[in-house]
Amino acid sequence: MTAAQAGDEWHTLFERAPCGLVTTLANGTIRHANETFCAWLGVPAEALVGSKRLQDLLTVGSKIFHQTHWMPLLQMQGSVAEVQIDFVHRDGHALPMLVNAAVRTTQDGVYHDLALFVVVDRRKYERELLAARRRAEELLDRERVIQTQLAEVLREQERQAQARAVLAEQLIGIVSHDLRTPLGVVLLGAAALEAVGLAPAQARVVKRIASATSRANRLITDLLDFTQARLGGGLRVSSAALDLHMLVAECIEELRLVWEGRMIQQVRRGEGLVCADADRLTQVVTNLATNALTYGTASHPITITSEISSEHLTIAVHNHGPPIPPSLMPHLFEPLRRGEQQVKLGSRSVGLGLYIVQEIARAHAGQVSVESDAELGTRFVFTAARGEPGPLADEV
Repeated sequence: MTAAQAGDEWHTLFERAPCGLVTTLANGTIRHANETFCAWLGVPAEALVGSKRLQDLLTVGSKIFHQTHWMPLLQMQGSVAEVQIDFVHRDGHALPMLVNAAVRTTQDGVYHDLALFVVVDRRKYERELLAARRRAEELLDRERVIQTQLAEVLREQERQAQARAVLAEQLIGIVSHDLRTPLGVVLLGAAALEAVGLAPAQARVVKRIASATSRANRLITDLLDFTQARLGGGLRVSSAALDLHMLVAECIEELRLVWEGRMIQQVRRGEGLVCADADRLTQVVTNLATNALTYGTASHPITITSEISSEHLTIAVHNHGPPIPPSLMPHLFEPLRRGEQQVKLGSRSVGLGLYIVQEIARAHAGQVSVESDAELGTRFVFTAARGEPGPLADEV
């Protein structure tokens, strides 16, 4: 390439560069302006070079900015970068440009070299970006409002559910309490019929009536205890001195009448009286034993152990049979839950037995636990404070 060709190439590059290239004198008079810059303003080069100053091409606001900020900064620093200035197009509309400028000193004088970039597309992008951000913020605000409304709806539903649950428990308590009176009348009537000496067939019918009524009475007792535990802050107990071993033995005799043919044995450990609620401990023995008889293997006995130590009383009920599934263990003492075996057998139990045992343990400052293994069987252990035996009942 010859020097002439190289010069032509550099001239073409200058004139048609993808940015405006302008050289001015120190006072702003335009000395060179390439075709790109002239095309952007819609003004030919000969109308600018030598006859126009750079500041003559600016809007009023940009002229003030040029005079008070841009030029002093350029003279002080020797260069400025990415300063936006609005130029006036030939048809009168403002054309924003970013300007990079540098001071060049030669033997001929001081010149200002400028590279200019139209920022119309950039402004459009920024506006679209801001609009997109506003839309995103609006959507986020709407989502927050929806989430707040949804949370309020869920809270209201929870409040309503709690209110319904309380109402249901209150109704259970009221209905159960009102049913005890007619059931008591039925039991008294059955006892009176048994006393007059009936024919064998009639006696069997009366016995079934008494048995069914007693079972219904036990269910009502469980429901009343459940309501009291849930709404009354726990079960009330009336503690008095009692013989734990004798109480368990009496419970076993009653169980043998109901569960004819099943083997129930007692193990006694320790001696002495304890201070506890006899009726509540009877419930513990009955509920745990009924649970063991329901789930235990009929060919093996269930064992009820009554134990007295210096500080505690313990009632443990053991049975052989399939172990309790691990998935069920965390929920054993929850109310209104029945085991699979009870469901299969069509049991009339409402699933409150173990829950009530747990509440009785809490009322006696004790606890109830369970361990279940395929080889060793299942063992429930009720433990409570022994208390100080005394001759009088003590309401706690």
